[in-house]
Amino acid sequence: MKPDRPPAKAVRLATLTCALALLTGCSAMPSSGPVESDILSDAKSPATNTLGYRIVNVTPSVIDALATDQPPPLNTLIETATAADAAERIGPGDTLQVSIFELGSSLFGGVGGGTGSGAATQSTGSQSMGSVGPLPAVSADNLPPIVVDATGTVDIPYVGRLQAAGRTPAQLATAIRGGLHGLSQNPQVLVRIANDIANQVVVGGEVRKPGRQELTLAHEHLLDMIAIAGGEARLPQDLQVYLTRHERTGSVALTALENDPQQNVALVPGDRIQVTYQPKTYSVFGATSKVSVVPFPISQLSLAEAVAGTGGPSDDRADPNAVFLFRYEKPEVATRLGLPVRPGAAVAPVLYQLDMMRPTSYFIAQHFAMHDKDLIFIANAKLNKFYKFFNLLSTLISPTMAAAYLAK
Repeated sequence: MKPDRPPAKAVRLATLTCALALLTGCSAMPSSGPVESDILSDAKSPATNTLGYRIVNVTPSVIDALATDQPPPLNTLIETATAADAAERIGPGDTLQVSIFELGSSLFGGVGGGTGSGAATQSTGSQSMGSVGPLPAVSADNLPPIVVDATGTVDIPYVGRLQAAGRTPAQLATAIRGGLHGLSQNPQVLVRIANDIANQVVVGGEVRKPGRQELTLAHEHLLDMIAIAGGEARLPQDLQVYLTRHERTGSVALTALENDPQQNVALVPGDRIQVTYQPKTYSVFGATSKVSVVPFPISQLSLAEAVAGTGGPSDDRADPNAVFLFRYEKPEVATRLGLPVRPGAAVAPVLYQLDMMRPTSYFIAQHFAMHDKDLIFIANAKLNKFYKFFNLLSTLISPTMAAAYLAK
């Protein structure tokens, strides 16, 4: 005896009841994040928007406001007026070699085992035709090495204490010659820096040969000194260069330094160069091919490149009207954007929205510069939940529909 089949009406009623139950639970369907309306409504509610973030539509005027937030060149942060001749200056700790040439009897004869100490005489065989007599003896003496003390001064025999720091070797030679006036017959003085301690910079961090490097009369610039230190030890797009001078510090990405001659400033003694490893990343959430943390492939990355680099919005799930970028901005940037800033706040949360359904947005996205730790969120389309609902519904009721067909 065959079992009784359920009436068709009962089957249809059960199907409808199941569908209504699923429809009431549609809001509980799985989702990768809020839809656009949820974000917009939460921004207006103090109860949910506890951070006080504001939504800014990305427009050309916003791009202009953000462009002024670029860090100024290093040469505007740090004085470089003395960089051109800084390497020629004597400083404390330098070791000097002083050579004195004299006519006649030597005031410094035998001092320090001078080279050529003694007479060097040129004679002539005839006094006719206006010829002159033998030239007087010329002595050349090298003084013992002289170290510039902490006060920047040196002691020269028969001359006394002279200021050396801040002078060039030629200027110090002139001062020594002036001090010998009346003591020696027409003395000539040469000063050479034998061991240059003051005219050095320190290079550290992600370079192959960190340490002290001497500046020369070639007037080395920032990139020159990094190359002298062996070059960078990591990928350039992951490196940030810090330059400290007179207790002021400026920084620039290494790739930006390579592309902008204005940033490649001339170095002065005492500069400290630090090359640090700072890989930049941004995060992607929402209706995209993959939720991920993405490293910057280049130092200057645009929003268009960042979105495209992750595969872009998903065709079947994403709302192209609602591409959002979450960022903490400096208070001065938020003020330029016309946003209120909480008193004493170090940062201001800003949510940038880009409508990818408008062709102009693609031009704008090419000029919107990404920052380190930016977060891109691509919202789901509102119909996405219904798609999921109908897929689930068809999965559940297909066997029921088949049973109803068999019950006929």
